Amino acid sequence: MRRMDLDLLRIYVKVAALSSFTAAAGQLGLPKARVSTSVQRLEADIGVRLLHRTTRTVRMTPDGEQFLERAEALLAEAEELQTLFQKAPTSLRGRLRVDLPTGFARHVVIPRLPEFLAAHPLLEIELSSTDRRVDLVHEGFDCVLRIGRLHDSGLVARPLGELPLVNFASPAYLKRHGVPLTLDHLRSHRLVRYVQTLGATPSGWEYHDGERYCTLDMPGVITVTHTDAYEAACLAGLGMIQAPAIGLRQMVDAGQLVEVMPGFTGEPMPVSLVYASRRNMPKRLQAFMDWLAGVTTAFLR
Repeated sequence: MRRMDLDLLRIYVKVAALSSFTAAAGQLGLPKARVSTSVQRLEADIGVRLLHRTTRTVRMTPDGEQFLERAEALLAEAEELQTLFQKAPTSLRGRLRVDLPTGFARHVVIPRLPEFLAAHPLLEIELSSTDRRVDLVHEGFDCVLRIGRLHDSGLVARPLGELPLVNFASPAYLKRHGVPLTLDHLRSHRLVRYVQTLGATPSGWEYHDGERYCTLDMPGVITVTHTDAYEAACLAGLGMIQAPAIGLRQMVDAGQLVEVMPGFTGEPMPVSLVYASRRNMPKRLQAFMDWLAGVTTAFLR
């Protein structure tokens, strides 16, 4: 290579990670033609083919896999070198793309985000807030906050704790249907059903029987796919919900919701930070994840 061009390395690393010139161009904010030309130029500079290209797929050659590992290390070292003599925390710079569950984003993270950005004014945050499980690698996220059990995906998970669940109903619902006190009472009540995608089988009322968590089937008149709709349906008196207390305690204090059956709550939900690799982790990502872990502590057990 005549001259080490870090921009070419960044482009190649992104294409290799996504196995797509189109996706890489979208995440880098560059024309697809420039991304393709940059990889071709890199291959010409080092004298080897890094990627196998077909009309449908892009995959690394054995040389490309070996080169990727060294390129990632070099880019991490270059970033660290830029801030080597900048000891202040404000030396962290760059962009972070993160995904958070809607409730955590609205009630926990965003209200505290100004203090993090005040400490690191050269950082920029791209924050996605959704209930769906995003594809961390192919959508270009640096880290995501996951609620619920994780599947083996080859990603790295940092457990943060468990999120307790609470049972809620609206005063109007309880006036019409009565206040349930036992599991038998639930058979004449309604549950707002929550699923990731419509058509999936909703779960029933979850409770602990003294030995394990069980599920009781309950009727319901509405099924939703988003936490905002889940909470709104409960407020409207369409049924009871089992949900984290984040954001809902204020509604209890305001008299909009009532906590019911505290002895029959669902299993606490594990909360984890998920990211691609411990290797060559940027300092800005490590700093953000440490801060996020601290911010969420008060809401977990």
